[in-house]
Amino acid sequence: MFNFDELTKSVADGQVAEAAELTQKALAAQVPAKELLDKGLLPAMNLVGTDFENGQIFLPELLMAGDAMKASIELLRPGLSSTGAAYAGKYVIGTVEGDLHDIGKNIVILMLEGNGWEVTNLGRDISPQRFCEEIEKGSYDILGLSALLTFTMPKMPETINFLKEAGLRDKVKIMVGGAPLNQSFADQIGADAYARDAVEAVVKAKELLNK
Repeated sequence: MFNFDELTKSVADGQVAEAAELTQKALAAQVPAKELLDKGLLPAMNLVGTDFENGQIFLPELLMAGDAMKASIELLRPGLSSTGAAYAGKYVIGTVEGDLHDIGKNIVILMLEGNGWEVTNLGRDISPQRFCEEIEKGSYDILGLSALLTFTMPKMPETINFLKEAGLRDKVKIMVGGAPLNQSFADQIGADAYARDAVEAVVKAKELLNK
């Protein structure tokens, strides 16, 4: 039986080679990619996010954990992506200003692309102005705002207000996500949807597109 805790620890500790090796072994043993994601990688992301916010680890450790997560995710990509998915829509996504986390966002991107979405990844630490610039020049169906730290959550309503002031709010649907968020917060700030994980993000994105 595969030890998911070992994979979680290797990712959280930023052990890139070990995380990749454990992922390869699990896949060779026919462990489903979705199970590896849910039981090995996502717990690591939550652990790292909590430790960073509590000051138990710092930026270098955070970035190393991100690299380890990416190494595993790349190996899981074929198993997580649905084949021959029809084109769904255009999605632009970024982590809000002051937040350097992109692990969860990258998983969302992987799932969206696997389900036919054309995704533009703005990256992390993205200012409200930068989001507005992208919406103004691009033709997107949905804007995704990601945050993993409680103190960066206020950048979400700030971004939405920037869009309103620029006359761009009605141009795009807005979806928010991240560990500290919930539906109540999404409703409060005027977002169109909230997704608690990458799988739900795909479902909610499709619902928004069909509205």
